[in-house]
Amino acid sequence: MNLALFDLDHTLLPIDSDYEWGQFLVRIGAVDAAEFARRNDAFFAQYQAGTLDPVEYLEFSLGTLASFPRERLAAMQEQYMNEVILPAIRPSALALLQKHREAGDLLAIVTATNQFVTTPIAKALGVDHLIAAVPETDAEGNLTGKLLGTPTQGAGKVTHTKAWLAKMGKQLEDFGTVHFYSDSHNDLPLMSIVSHPVATNPNAKLKQHAAEHGWPHIDLFND
Repeated sequence: MNLALFDLDHTLLPIDSDYEWGQFLVRIGAVDAAEFARRNDAFFAQYQAGTLDPVEYLEFSLGTLASFPRERLAAMQEQYMNEVILPAIRPSALALLQKHREAGDLLAIVTATNQFVTTPIAKALGVDHLIAAVPETDAEGNLTGKLLGTPTQGAGKVTHTKAWLAKMGKQLEDFGTVHFYSDSHNDLPLMSIVSHPVATNPNAKLKQHAAEHGWPHIDLFND
């Protein structure tokens, strides 16, 4: 069996699901529009520049989630999927996933975005395995606003991917080939240790790095 790993935002989706979740909360009036938009935009700019503190951002994002009861969160999650995510899923991304599925590969999404936002997205894409930032919950299952464990960003993607494989009694070296598709230079730690890194809709830094190292480059979203 071979392994195919996929980043999510700007890789399988032409949008950033975490940022768009924040914009969605502003749009439906669930948060203070001016203050939330200011902080969300600042964090997004830091991410693009590669200077984001992932714990600070995740606990800002998860703190927002913790302010809502579970029933309200579930309703907002469903609305967000219907209005934002499902219209953004492109046939080209589905075809890429299906190609690996038909080849018998083990598929997983590896994303820095938290599990609350990404679990229904992975389901909509037909990917059973999701490696994402884990929100802490209390004894009743309510979100506390804190991050459980380490972020799934940068080198954290390597740590979490290896831990996920270890739970199955496997390691990267057990697979004939390991693809990892990503758009961002932030994912170079994981891209650099797999057998088949693929720069997918790459940002400028990753595009240059891929060219220098002879990595393939694909664009799923040419429109």
